[in-house]
Amino acid sequence: MAEKYTYSPEIPEVFRCRVPLHGTRQAFLMNGKLREEEGEDSLLKIEAGSPLGFNLNVTKGTILPDSLQIITVRDSENTEPISYTNNLSFGAMSESNILLCSHTLSMDEFKTDSEMNINVYEGARVNIVVMQNEHNRSLHKVRFNVNLAKDSYIRINIVSLHGGMLENEIEARLTGEGATCELNGIYLVDGTQEIHTTVNMHHLVPRCTSRQLFKGILDDESKALFFGKIKVSQDAQKTEAYQANHNLLLSRKAKVYAQPQLEIYADDVKCSHGATSGRLDEMALFYMRSRGIGAEEAKILQQLAFVYAVLEKIYNEELRQRLLDLVEARLRGEFGHCTNCSMNCC
Repeated sequence: MAEKYTYSPEIPEVFRCRVPLHGTRQAFLMNGKLREEEGEDSLLKIEAGSPLGFNLNVTKGTILPDSLQIITVRDSENTEPISYTNNLSFGAMSESNILLCSHTLSMDEFKTDSEMNINVYEGARVNIVVMQNEHNRSLHKVRFNVNLAKDSYIRINIVSLHGGMLENEIEARLTGEGATCELNGIYLVDGTQEIHTTVNMHHLVPRCTSRQLFKGILDDESKALFFGKIKVSQDAQKTEAYQANHNLLLSRKAKVYAQPQLEIYADDVKCSHGATSGRLDEMALFYMRSRGIGAEEAKILQQLAFVYAVLEKIYNEELRQRLLDLVEARLRGEFGHCTNCSMNCC
């Protein structure tokens, strides 16, 4: 099926991200610098930050029917460590679907430090999907600072497919009554790759809801760290907050460290947290093999079932399927077929 999206402006490298959907609007952040500003209408504006990064503003009451994709790329034009801040503002009663992708287009050792300031104003609804696909020499740290006003809603789904060292830090503050924050994540690591996930969820006012579900699959000598804290202030009565982190270890040398925490100062709340680490279910594998499914295929199917609980939370069915295809390709080892390729079947 021919793809219907276009790249504007055209980038020089041979590169096609497999994620965008029909009708997707796109912008490129090349080594931290926005290539082209977009503001032909008053509803949505993307402009360059200073000196790097971008500023995105969705006007009050705007409903964006299609997705906006911002593609962050590191290439050989600038191999120095870079640091930048992005600012995303979603006006009151607006509705937005945002896709953030990060890629590496050369085998240089990249160090990237980025900050994402996200402000969701009263009644706004935002879906953000983050897809991270970088090579083994890439070190990328992303800090998400999320502020939610009254009756606002945000869902962030992070799909970490590949990267030498990925660090995702999320600081979410629910400052208006009726706000809802949903965080979901998948991380797939093997070799000596490492991923750190840190979540600090601050419930500051009454009648707010937060939900977290993070799942990881680790192989070889890879490592993962999950630190999650839910803090409920004294005035935040009627809070509902849930957090879960589950990990599947395919190798005895793979390691995961999980530290979920609750810090509650209110007495009328519903809160829970939990973390598990385990291996493939031998009984389930035996059952599938008894039905004629090969051993390796049975393992892949079990891993796909494990992560699908996160993928099914992605708002768009077509986008969900495209990401599922990438996850399956990753689990089948297809990203490692070309050891000198920096794009990892993106």
